[in-house]
Amino acid sequence: MTGTEITGVHATPGYAGFFFDDQRAIKQGARQDGFTYEGAPVTDGFEEIRQAGESLVVDVELADGRVVRGDCAAVQYSGAGGRDPLFQPAEYAPVVEGPVADELEGRDATEFLANADALEEMTVEGDRLHTAIRYGVSQALLGAAAEAAGTTKTDVLANALGTEPATEPVPVFGQSGDDRYANAEKMFVKGVPVLPHGLINSVEKIGENGGTLLEYVEWLVERSEELGPEGYEPRFHIDVYGMIGEIFGAPYDREEVIDYFRALEEAAAPYPLQIEGPMDVGDRADQIAAMVELREGLADAGVDVDLVADEWCNTFDDVCAFVDAGAADVVQVKTPDLGGIHRSGQAVRYCEGTDTRAYLGGTCNETATSARACAHVALATDAAQVLAKPGMGFDEGFMIVENEMRRTLARRARAGRTDTTTDELTADD
Repeated sequence: MTGTEITGVHATPGYAGFFFDDQRAIKQGARQDGFTYEGAPVTDGFEEIRQAGESLVVDVELADGRVVRGDCAAVQYSGAGGRDPLFQPAEYAPVVEGPVADELEGRDATEFLANADALEEMTVEGDRLHTAIRYGVSQALLGAAAEAAGTTKTDVLANALGTEPATEPVPVFGQSGDDRYANAEKMFVKGVPVLPHGLINSVEKIGENGGTLLEYVEWLVERSEELGPEGYEPRFHIDVYGMIGEIFGAPYDREEVIDYFRALEEAAAPYPLQIEGPMDVGDRADQIAAMVELREGLADAGVDVDLVADEWCNTFDDVCAFVDAGAADVVQVKTPDLGGIHRSGQAVRYCEGTDTRAYLGGTCNETATSARACAHVALATDAAQVLAKPGMGFDEGFMIVENEMRRTLARRARAGRTDTTTDELTADD
């Protein structure tokens, strides 16, 4: 037995950084009651429309006594848009400590890609493992490989994916939650490169004719120039959860819709604008067609607003389909939905050589452990942007992701694996 052999896999139910929300119930008009929602859930597995986010903490033991961790987590809107069902950790812990442990124990931890692929291909009683299990256990396998080799998770991933890692932090995308004004101001003060997400998930928040969102974008420009550091040039990225489709409807290349996007572009000037999930039409093929229709309409009209794929873009195959169709300027790689963490890296790589940029995203409902792991995916693949997570308070998620990247770049520079200058990179162990 070598010191790098996997000798144990353990699972402990825990909490995640936000909540599980029944997206279908909310879109159907569930009324918010303080922080919760009134009414009955409509998505299978939910007991309430909003319920506590949960995770499954996975420990992988090595023969020399070292223990590394990964966290199984699922997106806030679990069970929606073609995703796996609501993740219930107590139900899945025996799967991790049983069949998953049986598969991994005895393997050499340094063989990250082989171990992660074996996990990805596993079935239990004929079914693939829940994406959250593959996500969390693969994080632990990544950590084990890095520990065993005495290197960074970034280097392990870069070797597995055949990439040249980034030499500076990947631009972080801050998410505001419903506190979209105060949190945006925090982001301006800290000079966050991409912001604010906005959580525009109802007609009330976008306005019946889209006017409320236009006012918000104008406010973002004004406050960014008042509060941002010298030379600050933010990129605005707003997730509208299909609400533009809700208020305008198809076809999406008609004049009324294009004029609204032109108004958004003018409101954001002189800064670039990205709109995530402009519509949600119910399945992948129709969503791709609608996104292509809108993107081509914007291009023909000379409207420079980038579209971000979100709804119905969950798995690796989904990402490939959206990229191949030219359906988006930016595609979100939703890390918990891809399964194994290496699959997120492969999805980012699929965008190389295309006119679609890769946004390494995820969810507010992750953990600090999974967020740090994703920071290494972002560095290893030099993604276009990476989400600040977990939580909706902004500051904590930004700190976790940004500091993990800075710390890793500084460590790689000390080891001579990069020519990055570290004068402005502060380590945060």
